[in-house]
Amino acid sequence: MKAHPEGLQLIKRTASPQLIQELRTRFSDRLSIGQAVRDQHGSDESPYKTMAPDAVVFALSTAEVAEIVKLCSQYNTPVIAFGAGSSIEGHILAVEGGITIDVSRMNAVLSVNSDDLTATVQTGVTRKQLNNEIKDTGLFFPIDPGADATIGGMTATRASGTNAVRYGTMRENVLGLTVVTADGKVIRTSRRAKKSSAGYDLTRLLVGSEGTLGIITEVTVRLYPQPEAVSGAVCSFSDVQSAVNTVIQTIQLGVPIARAELLDALTVKAVNLHSKTTLKEQPMLFLEFHGSPASVNEQSQTVQDIARENGGQDFEWATNPEDRSRLWNARHTAFFACLQLKAGSRAFTTDACVPISRLAECIKETVEDTANSTLPCPIFGHVGDGNFHCVIVANPNDPLEMEEAERLNQRVMQRALNMDGTCTGEHGVGLHKMGLLIDEHGEDAVELMRRIKLAFDPKNILNPGKIIRV
Repeated sequence: MKAHPEGLQLIKRTASPQLIQELRTRFSDRLSIGQAVRDQHGSDESPYKTMAPDAVVFALSTAEVAEIVKLCSQYNTPVIAFGAGSSIEGHILAVEGGITIDVSRMNAVLSVNSDDLTATVQTGVTRKQLNNEIKDTGLFFPIDPGADATIGGMTATRASGTNAVRYGTMRENVLGLTVVTADGKVIRTSRRAKKSSAGYDLTRLLVGSEGTLGIITEVTVRLYPQPEAVSGAVCSFSDVQSAVNTVIQTIQLGVPIARAELLDALTVKAVNLHSKTTLKEQPMLFLEFHGSPASVNEQSQTVQDIARENGGQDFEWATNPEDRSRLWNARHTAFFACLQLKAGSRAFTTDACVPISRLAECIKETVEDTANSTLPCPIFGHVGDGNFHCVIVANPNDPLEMEEAERLNQRVMQRALNMDGTCTGEHGVGLHKMGLLIDEHGEDAVELMRRIKLAFDPKNILNPGKIIRV
């Protein structure tokens, strides 16, 4: 497994016994220094080795988070927020040691304003929990990254997922935040009005900041009316290009499709093995349509016609909720299914996103590039918004395989940048993409980000070693 990104200077700032004692006095049995708990909070789904914090504190409120951060600031000790631990770019690893604040117990839905189509939740509420609690209101929260991530973590990484082609990402769906700053103060970035021109847009700045500018403790999100009709379908193709071209033509025609997910043949094979499904092991689109019965019928007929023109087979429909749930559960488990293609493996999950007009070309070149590798490299992703993942599966105990995986990963990312795309469409920078951030934005832009970081966090205690080097 990777120890740390090449060139990253690790300067340990181990939590002092005095700080640990102060935290123990205040939080008693909600502070842990046990190795198992620390290791759990120092590892994620990235290819990096475990980097454990010195202690973990389980917070219950914004006030407690503020108190912990204030103490860490006094002792110049790093502090990292932890939600579900489902990140895949090393976001939660304690690269310099310090204190992890586990916010998973901050999981209350604070208010639901049905008339305004908003909800305010604590940071530890998961997307499934929120939707379960509001299901009787006729509303739902659409952002679906697959994993049952926390709303706070999804906000911090600017997550998106399968519904982004229609409903947007966390960037478009977060209205306001409660945030603890690096000196332990509590701020609210905006109110619940649909729009505002009052001052700097702190909400947008903190969405996607990965815990480096402040610790998010409450989030106000947009909700949407549950669609009157929903239909899901799968459609197989002889090759990946035909499937991608179907989606591109659908988007360019203006069809308001809700979900458009691509799985290549290897991913479908992995999903069948993992989820006991019997999908045809060919490149495949998973599609979903939302709206009135008439509009859903019109959308689906239009897309089916486009698919046929590209050699696609007839749709296999999933119209009742149980069948749709099984269909999308199979898609959501694709990442873990791909890991099982190689026992004991870890994955480099590339996160390329390009303009929709370059998507087919980018995926074609990626397929040709990875075909020459001995490593399994299944491809799937949210092609409706130009985002796809090439999951490069490697043995973490084989240096040559890890080197090959990183080489392929870098080529996929550089290919996306060369096509005016981004190195991360939804996973964030974390540890893994700091060098690529410079390639994408340039030294001057990253220096400006560094100055913003130091203005918010002059002691560099908030999740240090992530996004930019300070």
